[in-house]
Parts: sequence; structure tokens; C-alpha cells
Amino acid sequence: MEKDIVLEISLVLRDTLMEKGAIVYMTRDQDEDLSSRWDERKKRGDLYRRLLLYKKVPTEVYLSIHINNDDNPASYGAEVLYHTINKENKRLAETLMKHFENDLRTSRVLKETDLYMYRNTTVPGVLIECGFLSNRNERYLMQRESYQKKLANSITNAVIEYFSLS
Repeated sequence: MEKDIVLEISLVLRDTLMEKGAIVYMTRDQDEDLSSRWDERKKRGDLYRRLLLYKKVPTEVYLSIHINNDDNPASYGAEVLYHTINKENKRLAETLMKHFENDLRTSRVLKETDLYMYRNTTVPGVLIECGFLSNRNERYLMQRESYQKKLANSITNAVIEYFSLS
């Protein structure tokens, strides 16, 4: 399931970033969301609490890790989406895409998004799609620790470059 693979990738990314000296705050480190049992709309409650967490924690950048899906099983590649609410979002997204192109040989393009979470988050950050669950080969790779480490290294190096240019 997407949520399981995303969590695995996120934990490897956390460890890789921390090895380089980053302080990392996770929205989850186990199979749970942030919604409350009183939320009528679980997904909306989860997203709202993520926004509150971003405002509460001293965050310099956020990375929202996801996995894509498509009706075409041949679709593949990591990609980055950003919102224009913060001018730094595009610079971070471009840096990540450059590393994905070099490290992962993706041919995906940078995209803007207007999803609720990203249009309401003023902290610099992006949505990272690590690949396509609907692509059999990529699904296989994303479940492998070696590929998760490759993804984590690419993201970590991009984040280091982003901060070095700030």
C-alpha cells in the first residue's frame, strides 16, 4: 500500500537527513494519521493538524513525501510539485528536480499544485512524488531498501544544495 511504502521511504529519508546534521520533525513515524476520532472528515482533519504542526514546530522547510498513481502503467519517475504561496517553493522544487534528473534519470517535469495543504502552508516546502505505484517496476524498486536509500540521498543532497544557496 502507498502509505506503507511512503512511511518506509520517509524513515530512510529522516535518517539520511539526520546523518547530515538536520533536525527532522516527522508528521508520523508509524501507521497512523493526525485526525481525531471526532473528525467527521478524517482526511481534512489530518491535513488541518499537519498545518497546525508546521506552524507549531520551528520548521525551515517541509518535504511532503508521496507516491504517484496513473491509469497508464508505463508512467514512471519522481517529480516535484510546489505552490506559489512562497517564492522559495519553486527554487526548492527546481533543486530537487535537478537532482532527480541526475540521480534517478526521471524525465518528469516540475508542476504547480493548488491542493489545500500547499496553498495554506507558508513555510517553504514541496510535495515529492517518489515514483508511480501503478508502474510495476517502480513499485518493486520503491519497496527495496537500496532504492529508498538512493531516493533519500538524492533528496538530502538537494536540500543541502538548497540551503547552501540561501
